[in-house]
Amino acid sequence: MHTINSTIKLNNDLEMPRLGLGVYLMDPGEETRQAVKTALEEGYRLIDTAAMYGNERDVGRAVKESSVPREEIFVTTKLWNSDHGYDRALRAFDKSLKLLDMDYIDLYLIHWPVEGLRKETWRAMEKLYNDGKCRAIGVSNYTISHLTELLDCADVPPAVNQVEFSPFLYQKDLLGFCESKDIRLEAYSPLTRTKKFNNPVIKRMAEKYQKSPAQIMIRWALQHRAIVIPKSSHRERIRENARVFDFSISAEDMETLNGLNRNYHVSWDPTHVR
Repeated sequence: MHTINSTIKLNNDLEMPRLGLGVYLMDPGEETRQAVKTALEEGYRLIDTAAMYGNERDVGRAVKESSVPREEIFVTTKLWNSDHGYDRALRAFDKSLKLLDMDYIDLYLIHWPVEGLRKETWRAMEKLYNDGKCRAIGVSNYTISHLTELLDCADVPPAVNQVEFSPFLYQKDLLGFCESKDIRLEAYSPLTRTKKFNNPVIKRMAEKYQKSPAQIMIRWALQHRAIVIPKSSHRERIRENARVFDFSISAEDMETLNGLNRNYHVSWDPTHVR
């Protein structure tokens, strides 16, 4: 059985934690700092932020103020849409690094597949990686067609594709494609922002396994070999979300949960981006 310390190997042999804390929609300042500190105290070692979230500085402060050594913490941030293009992307990375007040970033992602500038931006990502400024590079919200385009021109393939992924948005084909190309799928909004906690199937599974709806949905994603980053700023929920390594969902119940897929998005839908 895995634990909160479990990692998964990326395509460049870097080990990335299986479970982390997402800080999307967290207020800059005390809320973000406290959530990150709490997560680190509870054993989390993956923290996921982005330039667009406006809380990189607070993530960096919380990491510095924690008792956990920087090298034990895996920090992800992302390049926003307005910073696409070779020179802009390099400048945006430097700004994020300065706000985080770190010497390097563990994983740097393109946040969104902006039309017309993706290839140029990826060249900048490769330079940052080759210069040792980030330990891995990847993408977010990329569909199979976006990934295919990228793989055709990339010298360094993406290590991760971070997408919305839950039993109600079971992106089976995308997961299979990523696995076939040795790209790790990372699940954001795995809890559907709590909108599906009252679903009868989820409630029945929670009762059966004596777990919360959140724990069932996180465990489902983990058993699909996804990296999972549930977001919460509440200590009890941060703790609860991490207690998913002491049980497993049966193959039959996994199939039932897979059957909940309704292509249900609570966030962006990138399928319209050419």
